[in-house]
Amino acid sequence: MPELALQRRLAAQIKKVGENNVKFNPEYLDEIAEALTRKDVKKLIKDGKIIVEERKGISNGRLKERKEKKRKRGERRKEGSRKGKAGARRGKKELWISKIRKIRKYLKWLRDNNIIDKKAYRLAYKRAKGNAFKSLNDVKTFLNQLGYKVE
Repeated sequence: MPELALQRRLAAQIKKVGENNVKFNPEYLDEIAEALTRKDVKKLIKDGKIIVEERKGISNGRLKERKEKKRKRGERRKEGSRKGKAGARRGKKELWISKIRKIRKYLKWLRDNNIIDKKAYRLAYKRAKGNAFKSLNDVKTFLNQLGYKVE
């Protein structure tokens, strides 16, 4: 049987596949062995004497299904599926921004509706900036202790 390593390599390069995807028709082995140039190999591929299987891809079907479940219903996002700390899923800065915006908006609303005066507003605002409050509920507790009726 003739040595066909050159023809196999050339066919693989021409069709941009791996060498294992190149098959030879056993009836034309002598003719294939005579092909020494890329042009000869291309002609043999065209004639069907050298068979090149298509590249195998990786199916994205399961990935698409998973992404759809996450997007639609929040499935696959519960405790058992999580990896890393909470800070890896939602950063400290992001948590701070959402908390401080909520507190500042609430304080402004209280001031504008004359529920608290400017002094109490400024005091609570500064404390919020200094991260003295854990949550909005903490702010309400603080203002109630100062003597303002806040729910």
